Amino acid sequence: MLTLGFDTSNYAASLAVFDTDAGEVVCDTKQLLPVRPGQLGLRQSDALFHQTVLLPQLLEKIAAGAPLSAIGAVGVSAKPRPAESSYMPCFLAGVSAAAAFAAARGVPLVKTTHQQGHAAAALFAAGGAALFGAAALVFHVSGGTTDLLLYGADGSIETLGTSSDLYAGQAVDRLGVRLGFAFPAGAQVSALAAECDADVRPRASVQGLTCSLSGLENQCIKLLEEGKDPACVCRYCLLCVAETLLRMAKAAQAQYPGLPVVFAGGVMSSTVIRDYVTKRLPGAYFVPGRFASDNAIGVAILAAKGVGAWPTTSA
Repeated sequence: MLTLGFDTSNYAASLAVFDTDAGEVVCDTKQLLPVRPGQLGLRQSDALFHQTVLLPQLLEKIAAGAPLSAIGAVGVSAKPRPAESSYMPCFLAGVSAAAAFAAARGVPLVKTTHQQGHAAAALFAAGGAALFGAAALVFHVSGGTTDLLLYGADGSIETLGTSSDLYAGQAVDRLGVRLGFAFPAGAQVSALAAECDADVRPRASVQGLTCSLSGLENQCIKLLEEGKDPACVCRYCLLCVAETLLRMAKAAQAQYPGLPVVFAGGVMSSTVIRDYVTKRLPGAYFVPGRFASDNAIGVAILAAKGVGAWPTTSA
């Protein structure tokens, strides 16, 4: 069976097709939403408009890589998180398109969330079907989250820790936009940070499983105003995020010993963060950017799981 996933976050529109028989992604496509230079994101009304325009275009691209007539189930991220109060208008575009497609094809519609999709894509990239049958600690780190999640063997998600103020992606994006990069600026900040070969010592503010990142933005602004090398300021920013996640991960491992730690979310695409954490946290999973950043891959996988088509066996 083929399953089709829709994800419409405030950053990107994406679709993906998953083959339940082969246990692999057939094709996927993603388009970042346009943000004006100097801006730190989009108003919800603008995001919803761009999603509505982009989805038919992305569906045409997907049709070139997979036979849509063979789709047996459709998945869609209907809201940001699996919480009753979680809501963002931009997800309405995906729900509308996915529901229309499912009704036209006469196939099941599986509603999930953006965060669950992130976790599913990361777990799939890290261990395939095996990790879906066991508990894991999953970080979802993006412009709107710095969450440490307990992924249950039954697919449930419990938030163990988060930021008390600024999210990691916000700190990175604000620094990048200040340096003249387009939003979202994570890739450019990471690329510039790689040019710094100085001995940068990061700081972190972590209390148990809760972190604070508001001070990081102020520190980066101060360093730039003092004339510090922008490349090293970028490296400092990313390493502070890395040290923060490292401390949260170790605190979680003390409470949940033996569970694998998986890092997902757009911020986790940074090689600077990955290299820092993996050297200090053996066995940590950092998945490729295709699976780490906003995408519909996990949503398509959850659609398959929702109709009992994948995985066919558990670890």
